[in-house]
Amino acid sequence: MKIKNREKAYDGYFKIYKLTVEQHGHTFVREQFDRGDAVAALVFDTEQGKYILTRQQRIGPESELVEVVAGMVDEGEEPETSIKREIEEEIGYHVNHLEHLHTFYSSPGGCTERVFLYYAEVSEQHADGGGKKDEHEHIEVVALTPQELDKLVTPDAKTIIAQQWVRLHRKKKSEGIH
Repeated sequence: MKIKNREKAYDGYFKIYKLTVEQHGHTFVREQFDRGDAVAALVFDTEQGKYILTRQQRIGPESELVEVVAGMVDEGEEPETSIKREIEEEIGYHVNHLEHLHTFYSSPGGCTERVFLYYAEVSEQHADGGGKKDEHEHIEVVALTPQELDKLVTPDAKTIIAQQWVRLHRKKKSEGIH
């Protein structure tokens, strides 16, 4: 696949590009949703023995979701710095330990967004969290036991991937694999 031309079709909160693409001798046009890079983290409070997630209204599904902490990578910022900032803003914790789990595209058929997914351990909530008011965030902190996390039904892909990581991690521990 070769990009022959790229035009900005929309420049608002997000950007949309009109691409002229050549592939296997054919030329065609596709739109590309430029979302930027995102970060997400499954946060575990080692003192409470609970996973800390968020509950908030989301524009995409036009409904409230319980999901792992997430946000956008600011320009010039490293993903690791971004997720620590998001954990502070959304749930009010400093990060004690951070482990990168996966990087994946949320919807590669037309969206540029890469999600950097982490596992984070925390031990003390020093602020209420709740998100940034100037970004119109209204985030509720949700603490789930491991059993509650396992039973959580969500349409959110990054949270499903995090749940599967926990299940795989737990299985490996029970089998003595590290």
